Amino acid sequence: MRLTVAGAGAWGTALAITFCARHHTTLWARDAHAARRLATIRENQRYLPDCRLPEALNIEADFSAAIAETDLLILAVPLAGLRPLLRRLRDLHYAGPLLWVCKGLESETACLPHQIVNEELAGAGASGDGRYGVLSGPSFAQEVARGLPTALTLAANTLAFAQQTAAALHSPHLRIYANSDLTGAEVGGAVKNVIAIAAGISDGLGFGHNARAALITRGLAEIARLGMALGGQPETFMGLTGMGDLLLTCTGDLSRNRRVGLALAAGKKLPEILADLGHVAEGVNTAQALIRLAERLAVEMPITQAVDAILNHDKPAVDTVAQLLQRNPKTEAL
Repeated sequence: MRLTVAGAGAWGTALAITFCARHHTTLWARDAHAARRLATIRENQRYLPDCRLPEALNIEADFSAAIAETDLLILAVPLAGLRPLLRRLRDLHYAGPLLWVCKGLESETACLPHQIVNEELAGAGASGDGRYGVLSGPSFAQEVARGLPTALTLAANTLAFAQQTAAALHSPHLRIYANSDLTGAEVGGAVKNVIAIAAGISDGLGFGHNARAALITRGLAEIARLGMALGGQPETFMGLTGMGDLLLTCTGDLSRNRRVGLALAAGKKLPEILADLGHVAEGVNTAQALIRLAERLAVEMPITQAVDAILNHDKPAVDTVAQLLQRNPKTEAL
């Protein structure tokens, strides 16, 4: 299969390395200089250092050329870059199957990724033949690039397309499960980043493992409440894109969102944290949009509200977390 990964960040590069073992793979880099450097030194020193790019991996800076003869296009850009890239696809009359790997809500519209895809490519459903979906789940780019065992979910608009594409991309080190709950998969991927910031704050303040477990568990309840209000299936939230991704992002040392929380607990200001990070932490951009969406749907999301208060309203982390823990007791339920 001819496959194009559009986006040469850490995750796009890791996927290109992985898929190159079984497929004719092209990695598109937006910047021509960066593309030449990738092709020359065979390493993404900025986003994925110490991971060798296979010689068989084609590097391309021309977007039209990168997608011209591909059998499957995977959009591996941050959520903020999804809509502009879709507009380029529309202008180029792209008519093939499409996957994306970004997570979060669009800050201006509170749209999930598949809603953005539908808006921008509405004339053809999402792509020319109407086959599209998200590849998501608990995964750090460094581990995927190194060939360490990873399991993901491919949630698509039809189960047949999800099954067919999952089978094609499946490998001994990358296990892919098919699913047709696009909404549920994307809600899990969006909310878990915000909960991970809360977990990082809790750990940074020294609240211990008990508090972290409580945040993860009640964070899962927030994911499920919002997801079901949007039409997601309850079982999705207990799977890889729900509980699986939440656990990894809240506990893994490679988690950018958790690192944001740790830095906030240490008293650092958000602009400094993001500058030091050097990568996108989607939870920062997602929190405010989640609050607007939750209010519109009358869904209670107290952990998300607390994170938004710290990120966007300059509330002290210690006081905000203390207020969260001091809420009135309730019956345990979604």
